[in-house]
Amino acid sequence: MYKQILLPTDGSALSEVAINEGLQFAKAIGAKVTGLYVMVERQTESFEDFAPVSAKAPAHDEVSRQDARKYLALIADKAQELGVACTTQSISHISPHRAIIEAATSNRCDLIVMASHGRKGVTGDLVGSETARVITGCKIPVLVYR
Repeated sequence: MYKQILLPTDGSALSEVAINEGLQFAKAIGAKVTGLYVMVERQTESFEDFAPVSAKAPAHDEVSRQDARKYLALIADKAQELGVACTTQSISHISPHRAIIEAATSNRCDLIVMASHGRKGVTGDLVGSETARVITGCKIPVLVYR
């Protein structure tokens, strides 16, 4: 059975549902969990307010670090409440799905539990799904909550 579960979060309500369900599952089977938050690196070009990236990036980086601390603390607190062994990590990466796959591999996870926002149509085509990219780019099983 599964021994190490990766719980990536983006801070959304649906992600919180997946985290809670993943922690309950981990408790039921006696698995450990790793909470993950990906701080998305900015592209080198930016049209935001027509300002150079260097003028905007430090504020963005600090917000990302604050978000990481907040969302990972929620995972750690819930895990402690349930008595589930938990570690957390944040990764700065340009590609969230690649960061999730790399974290799952480096932490020797044998299951990834994550949410899917279920975007369809043009929005789904344009925005894409990090969950779908994890599923197609990873050999580790993925349990998806929608």
